[in-house]
Amino acid sequence: MIILSVDYGDTRTGIAVCDKTEFLASPVTVITEKESEPLIEKITEIAKEKKAELIVVGLPVNMDGTHGERAQRCEDLAALTEFSGIETVMRDERLTTVSAHNALNVTNTRGKKRKAVVDAVSAVMILQDYLDYRRINHLS
Repeated sequence: MIILSVDYGDTRTGIAVCDKTEFLASPVTVITEKESEPLIEKITEIAKEKKAELIVVGLPVNMDGTHGERAQRCEDLAALTEFSGIETVMRDERLTTVSAHNALNVTNTRGKKRKAVVDAVSAVMILQDYLDYRRINHLS
């Protein structure tokens, strides 16, 4: 199944997708749209272009397990199912941005280039985590 993931941010939203075998998550793009309606339209367009059958939206849960304003905004974005017709699930994304920055440190990606890709790398990490969960729980 082709799955698309979304790392929703105030300024940039990272998008990643996996192959049909659900083995490898890869970055697709970073969308720089602040308004929710055009953002949902762009995510839907990419999902349909990639033939995604499921969309995973990262859920920024606080370290104590509570959901704040940011999590609510991501849950609201997950309502894109109504617009896209594609099932959407939420996935805990705690520390994915930190992990993305660490991965970019290893590759020595700095400055503007780093800013441009960190959200797509975070989307890859959200998706890879979800793929691992599906594999472990025999959901693939």
